[in-house]
Amino acid sequence: MTVCVQSSDELAGKKILLGVTGGIAAYKCAELVRLLKKAGAQVVVVMTEAATRFVTPLTFQALSGNPVAIDAWDPEKGGGMTHIDLTRAADLMVIAPASADFMAKVAQGRADDLLSALVLARDCPLAIAPAMNRQMWSNPALQRNRTLLAQDGVAIWGPGVGEQACGETGEGRMLEACELVEAIIAAMTPKQLAGKKIVMTAGPTFEPIDPVRGITNQSSGQMGFAMARAFAQAGAEVVLVSGPVAYPTPLGIKRINVQTAEQMRQAVMGEIAQAQVFVGVAAVADYRPLAVAEHKLKKTESAEAACGRTIELTPNPDILAEVASLPAAPYCVGFAAESQNLDDYAEAKRLRKHLPLIIGNLVSDGLGTSSNRVTLYDAAGRHPLPELPKPALARRLVDELAARLN
Repeated sequence: MTVCVQSSDELAGKKILLGVTGGIAAYKCAELVRLLKKAGAQVVVVMTEAATRFVTPLTFQALSGNPVAIDAWDPEKGGGMTHIDLTRAADLMVIAPASADFMAKVAQGRADDLLSALVLARDCPLAIAPAMNRQMWSNPALQRNRTLLAQDGVAIWGPGVGEQACGETGEGRMLEACELVEAIIAAMTPKQLAGKKIVMTAGPTFEPIDPVRGITNQSSGQMGFAMARAFAQAGAEVVLVSGPVAYPTPLGIKRINVQTAEQMRQAVMGEIAQAQVFVGVAAVADYRPLAVAEHKLKKTESAEAACGRTIELTPNPDILAEVASLPAAPYCVGFAAESQNLDDYAEAKRLRKHLPLIIGNLVSDGLGTSSNRVTLYDAAGRHPLPELPKPALARRLVDELAARLN
C-alpha cells in the first residue's frame, strides 16, 4: 500500500510528458495527472488512438491544463514537427499504461504513430508502467522485449500483482497513481546518497506489562518515515526498523517491524555491519517492566487497588550508543526530543554517546505533528533550521547528511 505524501513543491519546475496507450488502466492516469500537478509538475499528455477509447482527451486536457496531442498529422500543432517539439523541454517521459503492443514497438524501434515517434525522438529519460493480462505479461516474447528495453536504459516500473479487469489475479496490474508519482519524484531527485547503506529506526517502542497493556510514547513515526523516503529517493539503500506505527512502507525500502526496544536492537545489529550510516530517529523507551505478566492484570478491591500497583522497571539497551561504540562504527546521527533546555541536553547527549551529529527539537515543535523545527548539533556548533513540513525537512536533512559524508 502506498499513501501520497508529496508536498506541493517536490516536482516544481519539472515537465513530465505522459504517454497513455490503450488499456483499461488508462483511467488511473487521470489521478496520476492530478497528483503530478499537485506536486508542482507541468504535465503534457500524449494519447494513442486506442487510448481515446478508454478516456477522452478532454479529461486529460482539463486535469493537465494543456492541450492533448494524439495525431502526428495535425496541421495546427508543431508545424509538422510535433514528434520532436513535444520532448525538447521534457525532464522525463512516462508511458502509463504501457500495453504489450506498445512495449513491442519501443523495443523494436518502430514509429508508426505520434507517441512511438516521440519515444524515438526524445532527448530525456524514458520510464514505462506496463499493464496487461497476467498471461500476456509472462509470454516469452514480451519478456524478451522487456529485457531489450531494460538494456536500452528504459526504466520499467511494475507491474503490480493483484486482481485484474478480466477477473483473473496475478502479475500485470499497472502500479497505482501514488506509486508512479513516488517513482517519478525519485527519478527526478539527485542521487546524493548513491552507494550508501543507511540503517535507521523510527516510531515508538512498546514495552508490554501484560498481554494488553504496555509502556510507550507519543512518537508518530512521521519524521522517521519521511527521512527514510528522502534517503531512498536520494539513492541510498535504506533499511527501516520501525516500531508499531500504521504508515505504509516508502517505495524501495526494506522495512523490519518490531515492537520492543530489545527487538529493535536485534534488528539493527543484524543489519549494521555493511552500513555507512545509522540514524536513530525512534523514540526508544528508556525502561521496560522487569517481568511481564502472562495474563491480563486484574483490578481488585484489595488494598492493592486502593493504594496502586507497583511495576518494577529495568533499563532498555541504548541502541544508538552501542552502534556508535562499534570498532568500525558507521556515521551515527541521533535525535533528541526535549521539553526544555534543548541546547544543553542535545549537546550533552551528542558528547556522551560520541556522535558526529545530533538533531534536536522541542516536543512542542514537532512531536506527532506534520511539521517540525529542528537544530543540528555537531563539532562546529549549533545550526538551527526553519520550521518545515516533515517531507521538506527530510529533504533538507538529506542535503545536510550528504555534505557531511562527502
